[in-house]
Amino acid sequence: MLVLLTGLGFGAALIPHTAQAAEIDITQATLDASDDGYRLSVAYAFELNRGLEDALTRGVPLYFTTEIQLTRHRWYWFDESAVNATRTVRIAYNVLTRQYHAAISGQLQQSFSSLEDAMALIRRPPRWIVADKNTLRPGDSYTVGLRMRLDVAQLPKPFQINALNNSDWRLSSDWKEFTYKAE
Repeated sequence: MLVLLTGLGFGAALIPHTAQAAEIDITQATLDASDDGYRLSVAYAFELNRGLEDALTRGVPLYFTTEIQLTRHRWYWFDESAVNATRTVRIAYNVLTRQYHAAISGQLQQSFSSLEDAMALIRRPPRWIVADKNTLRPGDSYTVGLRMRLDVAQLPKPFQINALNNSDWRLSSDWKEFTYKAE
């Protein structure tokens, strides 16, 4: 019996520990009023794990989606959802040109010579108009909810199945909430 327990303990020591899924931290998020509307300025802190880097260098594009929700509290009914918006940043690697390409929802497209430069665009995207000027009521307070995640639904089908079973493909932030008083 002692030999069996010792063997089980030794076998458990040989089992590799699974790495935790990397998380995205929202380091800065502000909402500012401008003549065009309400602009979101945000910064993220995260690194791609080895599995995601390998997939990227083999030609699999990665999609990072930012979601924002603005709700206004109402005492007499459910909270009013004023804004629900998403923006996706696509990063891909071209093996022939040895360049990384990043595109923001079809608006901005840039090429980079290194992964680190391309990731800088994802970690600190340009400011984004999330609502028109007349969408929010001036003087009212809104709860802003924000998160970013690796959008596995936009991956090719074989990778979507792999993402369900592999924690390397689960990369997201928690919802960050803050209060904004409309101007």
